[in-house]
Amino acid sequence: MKLGIPDLTGRMLLPLLCALCVVALSACVTVQTRDMDKVGRAARTLVYPEPPDEPRFVYERAIRGSTDVVPEAEASALRRVLTGSTDERAEGLAKPYAIAVHKGKLFVSDSAARSVKVFDVPGKKYYRIGDEDGDGRIGKPLGLDVDGAGNLYVADATLRHISVFDNDGKYLRRIGGPKQFERLSSVTVDESGDRVYVVDIGGVSTDQHRVRVFNGRTGAHLFDIGKRGIGPGEFNLPRDLAIGKDGRLYVVDGGNFRVQIFDKDGKFLKAFGAVGKQLGNFARPKEIAADKDGNVYVADSAFGNFQIFNPDGELLMFIGERSEKDIPAGYMLPSGIAVDEDGRIYFVDQWFARVDVFRPFALKETEGYLGRSQQKPATTASGK
Repeated sequence: MKLGIPDLTGRMLLPLLCALCVVALSACVTVQTRDMDKVGRAARTLVYPEPPDEPRFVYERAIRGSTDVVPEAEASALRRVLTGSTDERAEGLAKPYAIAVHKGKLFVSDSAARSVKVFDVPGKKYYRIGDEDGDGRIGKPLGLDVDGAGNLYVADATLRHISVFDNDGKYLRRIGGPKQFERLSSVTVDESGDRVYVVDIGGVSTDQHRVRVFNGRTGAHLFDIGKRGIGPGEFNLPRDLAIGKDGRLYVVDGGNFRVQIFDKDGKFLKAFGAVGKQLGNFARPKEIAADKDGNVYVADSAFGNFQIFNPDGELLMFIGERSEKDIPAGYMLPSGIAVDEDGRIYFVDQWFARVDVFRPFALKETEGYLGRSQQKPATTASGK
């Protein structure tokens, strides 16, 4: 009997233990799949606004480094799968701040790397601008913009001037210098490249919180907009500027928790926004962008989102949420924002070191400048 009991127990316990292992493994698989869905497949189904409202935008992808643009060699890809090591050529974002986009080419300022990192998505290329000695050296890049020809304008907070490069990263010229700027924040250029608007954020000991306007060709100073204050047309720690419909200028007035609107010559028109937690309010507004219809997009670091307004400042919708987890459309420290020619939105998060891309719902994944990289090569009649 004593010999039989352990034997019987063993026969009974073995299937039970196997069943428990299967259940446990199944639970692990379920959790893992759920997590994968949260950061992977489900990301493609994130639409804004949520049903039952009519969808306007869909989360498309995230860009974190060079391998999101440059295809890995087969050997490197196999090594990564087998060993978990990254491609030797891979280079990620360190501390991205702002972004500018021209025909599928993404320019991202990386203040920690002291350079602008370029992700040429259609061309499947990656390179850096400004990390070499010489006139084109960059100290601390913050705000960026591009003109209609694709020339890049970089606000350098350390060297206190605007550096101008062509679309391939060749240094062209500089605008302004330490005598013209107290504390550079951002730069915006019009389509033609004729006017350059530079936001000087100022500081606690100066009233020079303003937008300085220059001739984009000669670098000559034209006029200034604003000074420190709380009244119409005055600023307290301005952050960024976007050019909207009919040449309107939209300035993020960070310390006054509002966006002010001016005509192209700097005449004050109106303001919208106030400090608060409700939609349409601001807590820590950073950068601003405008689309071809004149709608404006305002990034807010405290809310962890960006809000979309019509040209007159009426709230249309918002996208994103504050998150301590690195998930699609979840942000800890968002900063830069841009809208490209096709209406795609690019949103930068410094904390998670990534750029999220949102596509207009009516635009197919393979359409537009960025979408061309997703198109499959045409085949001949023979299928070759």
